[in-house]
Amino acid sequence: MDFSYIQQSLPLFVRAFGVTLRLSALVIIASTIIGLVAAVIQHFRTPVLSQFFAAYEELFRNTPLLIQLFFLYYGLPSIGVKLSAETCAVIGASLLGGAYMAGGFLGGFSGIPTSQLESARALGLSQLQMVRYVTLPQGLARSVPALAANAIFLVKETSIFTVIAVPELTNTARDLIGMYYRSDEYLLTLVIGYAIILIPLSIILTLLERRVRRGTFAR
Repeated sequence: MDFSYIQQSLPLFVRAFGVTLRLSALVIIASTIIGLVAAVIQHFRTPVLSQFFAAYEELFRNTPLLIQLFFLYYGLPSIGVKLSAETCAVIGASLLGGAYMAGGFLGGFSGIPTSQLESARALGLSQLQMVRYVTLPQGLARSVPALAANAIFLVKETSIFTVIAVPELTNTARDLIGMYYRSDEYLLTLVIGYAIILIPLSIILTLLERRVRRGTFAR
């Protein structure tokens, strides 16, 4: 193990770390928004849209992110749509993540007692008011464990972006290994880079889950 190689490559890894962190944040935010919209529409069985989002979930949860990225980056240019590698990465991972986030939200919404929904209807609340005052407050709290797991999953999935040459952590480590043949040094740096992102994120999400659980279920 020659740590001088790690020292020399640190500027490249710091830059790649920033790319990974930025793309992870964008993907998690976009996935959460997509998943929430899809879950609310399916929960209330909105005609046509409900079937559309159900099909969307099945499609993206049952196809690999690798194939989705290949389609966006290599397939779309054949019909005149050319996107940057980072844009393709964010779109592909967000659509995949949105499908999983929708499942997490739906699980939380399904845990809301039917009596509360019936009471809301009896009070004359519109569907929009039910979403705002009944479904979202309770459903979001119940969805936190699944959403946290999905967020961590999406950060790890950024390693797939290397197939379309996004300069994130995995791609940087692969390029350096190819140039200098120092697998141990660069793989160690790669592991440390992901650990710096994932361990604090996991701790924060665990604390959030505990706080929400106490606030929701404590008496």
